[in-house]
Amino acid sequence: MERSKKKAQLWKKAIVHFSLCFVMGFFTGFAPTGKTSSPVLQKYAPEPVEAFIKLQPETSVNRSLVAETETTQEPSATKVEKEPKLMPRRLLIIVTPTNERDKFQNVYLRRLANTMKLVPPPLLWIVVEKQTESDQVSRLLRKTAIMYRHLVFKENFTDPEAELDHQRNVALKHIEQHRLSGIVHFAGLSNVYDLGFFDELRDIEVFGTWPMAFLTANNKKVRIEGPVCDSSQVIGWHLKKTNNETEEKPSIHVSSFGFNSSILWDPERWGRPSSLQQTSQNSIKFVKQVVLEDETKLQGIPAEDCSKIMIWSLDLPKPPSQGISMLRR
Repeated sequence: MERSKKKAQLWKKAIVHFSLCFVMGFFTGFAPTGKTSSPVLQKYAPEPVEAFIKLQPETSVNRSLVAETETTQEPSATKVEKEPKLMPRRLLIIVTPTNERDKFQNVYLRRLANTMKLVPPPLLWIVVEKQTESDQVSRLLRKTAIMYRHLVFKENFTDPEAELDHQRNVALKHIEQHRLSGIVHFAGLSNVYDLGFFDELRDIEVFGTWPMAFLTANNKKVRIEGPVCDSSQVIGWHLKKTNNETEEKPSIHVSSFGFNSSILWDPERWGRPSSLQQTSQNSIKFVKQVVLEDETKLQGIPAEDCSKIMIWSLDLPKPPSQGISMLRR
């Protein structure tokens, strides 16, 4: 009897719940469905895509896209036109002989290295010295962050000028063997440069020349050597002697001219006999002869006025005491 009473109560509860749910569903079916029932969801709901399309009509979108493509394509077209006009810089090959007998060797090398750091690349610095046990020059060159080649030789010389010519020939032989294409310039450790000189140096086609100013600290005077020019045309030379008749051909300083390196490894192009290339090792002598043979082959730089001084050779005193005082000043 108790079990039958409990089952009857459960059925009654189930019927009551079912009837309530049925009544609530029946009345909710008549409620309006056009609006959302939650204001919070309506506030943060994203805007429909149709609203964005109405604000941006199809015609305006197409016009704006056309305008943007026209503005973006015009600069690219101008860039394509200008790019062929850009010319790469020519390689500068700077040759510097040095000697450990010079007490201020490291000072001069650092000064010249600091100058060449300011020159736009490409630039190759060829430093030539006699083979020694010291590696000071090698360590100094590694710290300069300049593209360089360090060449050494074993021959002994008693004449300083003959040793300098041999060092230059070692550098020219290296340029010839490796066919380095560029403009060769012999830079002495005592040279002081106007940075604009290196830009003018790249404009040389075959041979170029320019005047130099030599400053002597002891005698307190300045001497000019090199060409006398009318614009970029060489019309004469500055002579060391006052009487022009005593000096038929002026001696030109190696730092007063530069030349295209292809003359070393392509002699037929520049009229150099190929037999001379095979038998003679004195390339620097040949270059000096060519410079003085025909002035029409020379190009004065700067082109607008090659009488402008852009290189100075400073002859510092040799005694240590005077040299240190000059450096401190």
